[in-house]
Formats: sequence, C-alpha cells, structure tokens
Amino acid sequence: MRGSADVQGNSRDTEEGRRPSSALRAPQPFAGAPGVRRSESQAVGFSTASRTTPHPRERGEGVDIAIVGGGIVGICAAAMLAEAGRSVTVFDRTGICEETSSGNAAAFAFSDVLPLAHKGMMRHLPKWLADPLGPLSIPPAYLPKLLPWLLRFWRAGAPEKYEASLAAQAGMMKLAEAEWMGLLDRSGTRLMLREDGSLELYESEAEFRAGLPGWAARERFGIGFRHVEGDELARLQPGLSPRFIKGTFVPGWKTVADPKLLGKGVWAYAERLGARFEKARIERVAANPDGATLTLTDGTTRQARHLVVAAGAWSHLLAKALGDTIPLETERGYNTTLPKTAFDVQRMLIFSGHGFVITPLETGLRVGGAVELGGLDRPPNFARSKAMLEKARQFLPGLDASRGREWMGYRPSLPDSLPVIGTARTASNVVYAFGHGHLGLTQAAASGRLIRDLVLGQTSPIDLAPFSPQRF
Repeated sequence: MRGSADVQGNSRDTEEGRRPSSALRAPQPFAGAPGVRRSESQAVGFSTASRTTPHPRERGEGVDIAIVGGGIVGICAAAMLAEAGRSVTVFDRTGICEETSSGNAAAFAFSDVLPLAHKGMMRHLPKWLADPLGPLSIPPAYLPKLLPWLLRFWRAGAPEKYEASLAAQAGMMKLAEAEWMGLLDRSGTRLMLREDGSLELYESEAEFRAGLPGWAARERFGIGFRHVEGDELARLQPGLSPRFIKGTFVPGWKTVADPKLLGKGVWAYAERLGARFEKARIERVAANPDGATLTLTDGTTRQARHLVVAAGAWSHLLAKALGDTIPLETERGYNTTLPKTAFDVQRMLIFSGHGFVITPLETGLRVGGAVELGGLDRPPNFARSKAMLEKARQFLPGLDASRGREWMGYRPSLPDSLPVIGTARTASNVVYAFGHGHLGLTQAAASGRLIRDLVLGQTSPIDLAPFSPQRF
C-alpha cells in the first residue's frame, strides 16, 4: 500500500520459483498482514505491546512536520518539504517504499487521464464481474459493504461529473510530469527514467473502435498518440501474438527501472536534506490549532506542528478520527515478476480488454494489474496472478513463465478517480494526500508539491477544489 501505517503488501514465489534476493524481497507477513484475519479498525496499528521508555519527542521536543506513510507520496512530500528547509519525520510501520509503492507497474502514466467510471469501463463491467478471475472481481461476501461505494462510482460516470473529473485529472497530470522531471534531476535519479512509450493492444476492430472516444478525450488535452497496425505494430513489439490486429502507441508514456529503487533513491535525497524516519505503527491521531498528536501502538506519543496523512489504503481510518468521512475503497492489485530473460518486451504493453499490463523493469518482467474490490482483511487470491500470467503466455508466445514472484498490494481508490489533497475539516494544520488509485507513483511528485504549498501557506499551481476532502 502507499505508505501504510500498518499492513503490508504480500508476495511469494510461484511453485516453480525461488526466493528473490533480499534487496527486492517484500517484507514477510506478520499478525496483521493479508491472510491474518483482523478488522479494518485494527489495520492502522492497534496492539497489546507494553509501554516503553518515553521517546524524547514525547517529552515535549516535538517535530515540525510528521508524515504518516512511507510510500512514494509520503517520500516525495518529505523531499519537497525538506528542500524548503523544514524539519520532517516520516512514520511507517514497515519502512521506506516497502509496500504498494514497491510492487506497482512502474509507470509514469501522465496520459492516463480518463476517470475509471467512464462508458468503456461500464460496458465491460457485466462481462468482467461474471469471471471470478477476470479484470474486475468483487467477492460476494464483500458486496454488501461495497454497495455505497459502487453507487458513488456509478454516479461519478454521469456526463457532467465525468467531464469535471477528466479536466481535473488532466491538470494534475501536467503538474505531475513537470514535478517529477524536476525531482528526478534534483535527487539524482533521472537515470532510472525510461522513455520508451507504451503500446495498447486490440484483438478486434470492434474493440479498437470502442476505445476511440477515450483517445479523442485525451487528444483534447494535448496527449499525443498514434494508432498502428501491420508492420509498425510488429516493429514496436516483435513476437506478439497475431490475435492482436491493432494498437495505439503513446510516445510520451514513461516508466522507471524499478519503483522500489526509485523510492529508495528519492528518500536518500530527502535524508541528505535532513528528513528522518521512525519505524512505528500509528494507533490514532488528534489535532488542535497548536499541533497534532500521534499515538503509537506502544502507548507513546509524538507531537508535531503539522501532520500529513499519506497512509494509502489505511488513510481514511485516520481521517475519520479527525472528523472527515472519506469513501475510500481498496483495490487489491496482483502481479508476477519474472526474470528479465523471460521475454524481450520493448516497452509497457497494455491489454486493456483484459485489465493488465506487462512492464520491462531493470529487475525483471512484471505482469500485473486487475482490480479486486475486497477490502483490507481478506487473504490474497493468487489465482488472479496466475490467470494474468497464463494470458501473458498466450499473448507473447514463447514467454518463459517460470521462476516468478507473486505479489499483492492495496491501491487506495475513490469513486471519482481523484485523490484527496487538502486540509482536514477541523484542523488546518493537518493535510491529507491519499486515494490515488492506480496513479500513486505517477502523481506522487505533484502531490508532494501540493502538500508543500499547503503546509507553507503558498498558492497552489492548480485548483484544489476537485480534490477537496470535503467534496463527498
């Protein structure tokens, strides 16, 4: 998850595989990880741990800015606040970039401006939901709890709301690209950037034509692309199954060598500027005009003048204690990372009709995606990873699907596809930054910039009204 205060993403090797190297291995599950039954209220860190000796900051020293969440959004916020000369401490129960931010598809998807609640998605829903291993799955037992979110999602697809979300997302993406390019340069991580574009693939003329309205919407916001077929399609990805008759190439699409390594690199830069990390589980937060109090599960507290909540799929539980009810749901995403030698993939391949992508990384070949709206407590269903991997073998004949590492992470998703970025209802010194869905890595630097501006009281470069925590 993006900077959870408690529960981690889950990974394992396939039966044919072997243990990954310690540098890339996801943290091992513990009581509270997927597969161990705990309630969502426990997920942010309730514990029976005994009280320890008071931390120095509990005795009144305090910190300037506390960030709850060590995922990519929290990391970028820490870096930009440290650049501004502020004292920053990041709290996370696992570590820096160890959870959902470590296992995503590695895309800077700046052209991905379409809200999920669009006509194309709605058209696919009945077919997808009929397949328990398809691109979208809802466990039957979870459906009653999910219904209010689904109703909001359906309403977000109304033409006027869709257009408003599309415009807001497009503005955010322009900022995201500019802020990431600057941060990559300042942090010395630009060598991790890959500018190979992406290739979206279609199996029929009908599927291709169904996607044209979405491309027309992107074109309105200056996003470049071209439709390809025949020899050009084969050149962009040699060895592709002939079942794909057309594609759309997006030259401006970017990826990174490995999302975990990028996060670690940006954090190293933040540390050089004075940012600090404390490994801790946050039980609850409180705030008043003078500052914020973080209560840890060992009973100790930390004081801060400002608080940033960037705890991914667990953030709404902290926000609720501060008077804000945010309809955040958890998209459980799955992938399998194969060795680099599994297939010579030239650029990110997008199989939108099947809901997954394939990304060539410096550290392997990642096959993943799909959405399982199943909350925080259910154990992983790695049959979903296997289903995508089997499709990948059909789409790329000759793919070596052995020795893979399976993984599941938690995407924090809001019904209108826009993140929450703004201050708490009852405390202007508390800033929220969560709910980015599939776009956490893409929008992390922009979110960091917006968080910095809110904390420093500076004018935002974009209108934050569409991202308001109080919009629901």
